[in-house]
This record gives sequence, C-alpha cells and structure tokens, in this order.
Amino acid sequence: MNHIADTVLMVRPTKFRKNEESAINNYFQEDLSIEYEHVNKRAQEEFDKFVATLRTHNINVLVVEDSNALDTPDSVFPNNWVSCHQDGTAVLYPMFAENRRNERNLDIWKSLAASNLQVKKVHDYSSIEHFGHFLEGTGSMILDRKNKVAYCALSDRADKTLFEKFCADFGYTPVPFSAYQTDGDRRKRIYHTNVMMCIASEFAIICLDCIDDAEERKKVVQSLRDTKKQIITISEEQLYHFAGNVLQLKSTDGRKYLVMSSTAAKSLQPHQIISIQKYCDIIHSKLDAIETCGGGSARCMMADVFLPNFNTYTAIK
Repeated sequence: MNHIADTVLMVRPTKFRKNEESAINNYFQEDLSIEYEHVNKRAQEEFDKFVATLRTHNINVLVVEDSNALDTPDSVFPNNWVSCHQDGTAVLYPMFAENRRNERNLDIWKSLAASNLQVKKVHDYSSIEHFGHFLEGTGSMILDRKNKVAYCALSDRADKTLFEKFCADFGYTPVPFSAYQTDGDRRKRIYHTNVMMCIASEFAIICLDCIDDAEERKKVVQSLRDTKKQIITISEEQLYHFAGNVLQLKSTDGRKYLVMSSTAAKSLQPHQIISIQKYCDIIHSKLDAIETCGGGSARCMMADVFLPNFNTYTAIK
C-alpha cells in the first residue's frame, strides 16, 4: 500500500491576510507592514512559485482557486479541513476559527474527479464544532499511515476525545501528548502538531524540547523507535523557522522528496541535512509572506491525497 503521496491538493488564495480569529492561539502569526492587497499578491506569487517547484519535480498538484464569495484568509491551508485516504474516504474536520469553516469548499470534488481520483464516501466530523470541540485534520494529527499510529499535541484545536474517536474510526493507535512553545516569558500550547513534527517513511523530524513532560516525551520517542523511525531532532528556534512543518512526497517516477520552505531549509544544520538526504532529497520554496501572516508553512499548504485512481467518478451529494 502507498504510504507516501505523489499528489497534493492546494488552494490558491484570493483573500490572504493575517487571520485575527486564528491568531488567538497561533503564536507564529505576525503582521507585515504593507497594505492588504500587497500581502495577498505576495502570497499568490509565493503560492504559484511553490506549485511550479513541485511540478518541476514531477509531483502532481491539484490547484483549486479560492472563492471570492466568502471571507477565507487562511484558505491556503486546506490540510486542516480535509484529508483523503487510501480506501476512498475523504474526512471533513471541525475548525476552531469560525471564518475558517467557510473553507470547506466542496468544489474540491471536481478537481479530484478531473484527475480520476474517486471519493467513495465522506466521513464528516465538522458538525462537532458547534459543540466547541475541534480537530483540525493533519494539522492537529500526524499520521503514520504505514504503521497506523497517530500523534497529536493536544490544544484548543485538538480535542483528545475527538482525536481518539478518529483513531478508533480509522484504525490508528493514538499517541496524545502536550507540547509547548515559548511566547514571551510563558510556555503556551502549540496550536498544531505539524509545526513541531513530521513522519516520513524511514525517519521522523520532531522538536522534543516542546514536550515538557518527561514521561510524555519518553512515550513519543518509544513509539517512534518501535516503528523503526530514525529520529531527527530540531530545536525550538528551528521550529520557529518552520523546520518541523515539512512533508515527504514522491514524484510520479517514485523519487522521494522532503518538501519545506526556504526559511526551514536555511535553518537546518549540516548533520540534519545529511540525515535527511540518506533517505530523500530536499525541495524548498520561499514562503515568507505566507509564513509571517498565516503562521503556517509548506506542510500546511498541502493536503496529501491518497485516493484510489478510477476511470469513473461517483459524485458526492
């Protein structure tokens, strides 16, 4: 079974800016001292260059243009509201910020169908957001699809009960823990697990310094060792450069890559690069405006697609 995607779904932004609603607990977000129109233009330019870089390396990219009809400043991060699985299931997730709920744009089914990727059914958790419980997709969860283990740093956007329900529904072993980052003189919960952790086929990248509790840190490390992952640790400073917000993909001819931003790539130490390149090459693209205003990076921009390929498409009503 395929455990590394060769196809990603990406949403080209039309209203990108710092989202005031998500900035409540995303401590990576900052303002750029330029007008909104220029921020959005820079985000679009970065998006287009990123897509071109992926396609140059023979990675399939399905691009959906965001709608102008609704206020969707974070639409460039689709992996938070949808995930696509090997059995043909698409999952919709409950979102913390109210204006992010507008991102669940069902036009994605048309893009998937155009590439002969079939969604057989939709598993929809999104209604749970009305009860104040949230689980923001592969932002909140890091899925080891090969070993069926899911990691989750619990937060306002990652409810433990809902995480465990997802794991029960999809056959994953849950590994929940608490992770923190330093904001001023305080330790605050990290909003998404995927800023501190990545699972690749042979290795894992993780900021263990974010897991303050020694027993929880030991539990996560043991799980990674049990699944035979080489552990590549990054510092909290590198986390702020989005060195944990990365994703392993493969090209249509099977070549493996670790995809990240240029900011993340520049933060890596030589020994970390050597460890990564034992298993795959590194692709990076400049995402400065998106990282600064959006508080997310390369991994957040890509919803990895594992759907079966069929010549026919069954419409989802």
